[in-house]
Amino acid sequence: MTIGMIILLVAALLILFGVCQRVLDRMALTDRQALLIVAAIFVGGWLPDIDLGPVTLNIGGCVIPVGVCVYLFLHAGTAKERIRAAVCSVLTGAAIYGVSLIFPADPTAMPFDPMLIYGVIAGAFAWALGRSRRTAFISGVLGVVLCDVTVGVVNWARGIRQSVHLGGAGALDAVVLSGIGAVLLCELAGEVMERIATGKAQQGAVEGGSRA
Repeated sequence: MTIGMIILLVAALLILFGVCQRVLDRMALTDRQALLIVAAIFVGGWLPDIDLGPVTLNIGGCVIPVGVCVYLFLHAGTAKERIRAAVCSVLTGAAIYGVSLIFPADPTAMPFDPMLIYGVIAGAFAWALGRSRRTAFISGVLGVVLCDVTVGVVNWARGIRQSVHLGGAGALDAVVLSGIGAVLLCELAGEVMERIATGKAQQGAVEGGSRA
């Protein structure tokens, strides 16, 4: 079982135990919807790809995650958040593509799957730019997909007629890592900031009381 599949199973367990309730509320998702999405990505990853000629789409690694991104985009609170999500997605994709140029062209020459690194980078970059849970998830997922599309376009421009596989193989792990990772980073950072703000407020109240 791949890392992406393991993360999906862990996410499903956390949802069942109600640990992710606040995160899901902020993403406009119910527990049932989230579980259905996790199950669909998990099962979709094992289904045959959708062949569109020069492009193939993996159901679990591309179609369903992108569909979730569309749903979250449409349920964004303001137009400003939608614009930020679109900009963050493009910037995240550019960051992943830039990092991919550093690694060898042949991934088998590396001791680890570079797609996992891309997923971590996408999650961190999406969190840094997006902050909100919805924006972080959207830019994390679409960043990986946009990077794959960019690689395909560059190859075609160079005369390399190679089929573009969106969401397949290790890309599913990268999509899951980046999407869920970005949301978790937002949640953890938000929790830390809230605790810091609460601590400062309590300290200020104590100091104010002592002066009185």
